[in-house]
Amino acid sequence: MRDIVRKFRVTDGEAFRLKQFDPGETCGLDIEKDEAKQLLQAGVKRLRELQERLYARKQWSVLIVLQAMDTAGKDGAIEHVMSGVNPQGCMVHSFKQPSAEELAHDFLWRAGCRLPERGGIGIFNRSYYEETLVVRVHEAILRAEGLPPDLVGKDIWKTRFKSIREFEKHLVRNGTVILKFFLNVSKDEQRRRLLARIDEPDKNWKFSAGDMAERQYWDDYQEAYQQMIAHTATGKAPWHVTPADNKWFTRIVLAATIIGALEKLDLDFPEVDDAARQTMAKARAQLLAEDGGRGS
Repeated sequence: MRDIVRKFRVTDGEAFRLKQFDPGETCGLDIEKDEAKQLLQAGVKRLRELQERLYARKQWSVLIVLQAMDTAGKDGAIEHVMSGVNPQGCMVHSFKQPSAEELAHDFLWRAGCRLPERGGIGIFNRSYYEETLVVRVHEAILRAEGLPPDLVGKDIWKTRFKSIREFEKHLVRNGTVILKFFLNVSKDEQRRRLLARIDEPDKNWKFSAGDMAERQYWDDYQEAYQQMIAHTATGKAPWHVTPADNKWFTRIVLAATIIGALEKLDLDFPEVDDAARQTMAKARAQLLAEDGGRGS
């Protein structure tokens, strides 16, 4: 799986071209649905083992950023990939339309308030990158943010990309592993999934007229994603342009990427010193004495 993960990792955006990434790619994997489930479950089990060590050591934190067009499968990916993770050490935050309080601060402020603590995994379902996507596509949103007019010019996107790169460098320097995923769904597949939300009664609740409205800006969003990845992909905070037309493959790639990053940390459970061992020995003796030394 390492070679597959590497295929979608972008660490330098200079030569990046989104059009070169196929949303329907499966890297030649031709497996049955049940086999795909088994493969994912094996990954989920391994992820839980690594997360337990991450939580126990409380040195590193992991920030997972998910960005995508509507229907690309962010919610499903979180549900299936993180299904075995202890919720005590994992936080999911969905960034919606900014509140009045959030608009009164810089665009990175609300993300900073939601960062995972040491030992934790934080998942951003959409993120601070929305400020270079939806805000870029819909200029009226930018005008409503209340910035000084002199700061809202042609260079605003370059300066925001620079702010994001510096923000992520700061996080990495302080022990946060950043994994950024763009779930790359095709326009045809989005059409199929939107139709399913309309035609299948048990999916009606997922349909939003807003999704149709945003679909009209497809080309604008593709260009915004192109610029976003090209300007913010780095070795320490890479983007993973993950094919999203086949949900089973998307989830396997996400799981493999997260597992690979955690394995690189070489996590072990904290070592217990002699004083702690002595304390545990006394506690064990006391517990055994409670039932006459018979043990459990």
